[in-house]
Amino acid sequence: MDQSYSIPFNHSSLLGRELEHISRTMTIGQIAGDQTYSKRCHAFLEQVLGVQKVMVTTSCTHALEMCALLLDIQPGDEVIVPSFTFVSTANAFALRGARIIFSDIRTDTLNLNEKQLEDLISSRTRAVVPVHYAGVGCEMDVIGGIAARHGLSVVEDNAHGLFGKFHGRWLGTFGCLAAQSFHETKNITCGEGGALLINDARLIERAEIIREKGTNRSRFFRGQVDKYSWVDIGSSYVMSDVLAAFLYAQLEVWQAIQAQRQRIWEYYDQHLRDWAQERGIGCPVVPAHCEQSYHMYYLVMPSLDKRQALISFLKSRGILSVFHYVPLHLSPMGQRMGGRNGRCPVSEQKSERLIRLPFYNSLSQGDQDQVIAAVRQFQQ
Repeated sequence: MDQSYSIPFNHSSLLGRELEHISRTMTIGQIAGDQTYSKRCHAFLEQVLGVQKVMVTTSCTHALEMCALLLDIQPGDEVIVPSFTFVSTANAFALRGARIIFSDIRTDTLNLNEKQLEDLISSRTRAVVPVHYAGVGCEMDVIGGIAARHGLSVVEDNAHGLFGKFHGRWLGTFGCLAAQSFHETKNITCGEGGALLINDARLIERAEIIREKGTNRSRFFRGQVDKYSWVDIGSSYVMSDVLAAFLYAQLEVWQAIQAQRQRIWEYYDQHLRDWAQERGIGCPVVPAHCEQSYHMYYLVMPSLDKRQALISFLKSRGILSVFHYVPLHLSPMGQRMGGRNGRCPVSEQKSERLIRLPFYNSLSQGDQDQVIAAVRQFQQ
C-alpha cells in the first residue's frame, strides 16, 4: 500500500486461511511445486469450472507462453490480439516469432471487435486471442464460429474474468486453451501467479512436459516411466506450493470475494452512473448475456485533458486512480509489426480517456463514499 495515499488503487488482504495453509505446507516440507496445495488448486478449478485440466503457473504471462508452445507457433505465423490489452497477450506469441495482428475494440465493452475479425485473417493466421476486458465476456459465439470456419485456435486471455460467464458458461472454457491471472491486482490472488486451462484433452500430456522444463517428470512421478528425461522444449512454469497454499485459501472463499466485489461495483454504479451520463462520461457496459467478474470500475472521460485533470484532482484528496493500457499497436514493438496511428481508433480514444477507480476486496463503504464524493465534486 502506498502510504502517500489514504485510499490506494489496490490493496491486498488476507481473506481466508492463507497463513494457516502456508504454515501447513512448510510444516510438511512441501515448498516446491505440484504438491498438496497445487493439486488442490487444480482439482478445485477443474471441478468448479468443468475444465478438463488446470495447471497453476508462475504467472498468467507464463500460461500464455505455454499456449504459444502448445500451438507450435512458428516464425511468420500470425496471431490476432486486441491492441487494448497488456503486453503479455502479444509477447507470449511474439517470443515464438509470430507476427502480431492488432484488432480494434468495441466501443461498449472494450473487448475485441468481432466484426473486424474476419478481415484480419490471412493464410498465415494461426490463432485469435480474445481478452475479456474487465471480466466482461467477448462475443465468444461469433469469435468461435469465425475461428472454426478458418481453422484457427482460440486462446482466451481471461486474466480479468475468472468466475465471469457468457451466456451462462464460464469464461475460460470456450477456447482450446485459456490463461488466468492471480496477480495481486486480481479478484483471487497469491501475489504472483497464473493458471493454464486446457479444454482440449489432446494438449494435456504435452502441457505437462512443457511446464516441467520439457521433461516427462510428471509421468515419472505417476510411475509410468522408470526415469524422466528431456523430451521436448519447455521451461520452468511450475508455481511454488507456498503460493499455491495462499491461492487455495482464496479459492475456498471465492463466493464471498465475488459477492463483496459485486457490492463494491454496484455501489459505484449506483452513485456515479447518472452523474456521469449527465456529463458525457462513459461507464462500464455489461451486456445482458454476460455475467461479469466484477474486476474493476472505470469511467471514460470526454478527453485526455479531462482524464488527467480528474486523476490529479483525486490525488490532491489522497485517492489514487490510474489509467490503463497504452495501445500496443502504437508501442515501439507494435510499430515494428505494422502498427500505426489510426489503425485502431477506438483503442486509441478509450486509452486516452479511461480512468480506473480504487477497487479491492477490503475497500470499505466509508472509503468508497470518499472516492464517490470526490469524483462528483470534480468540475470539468
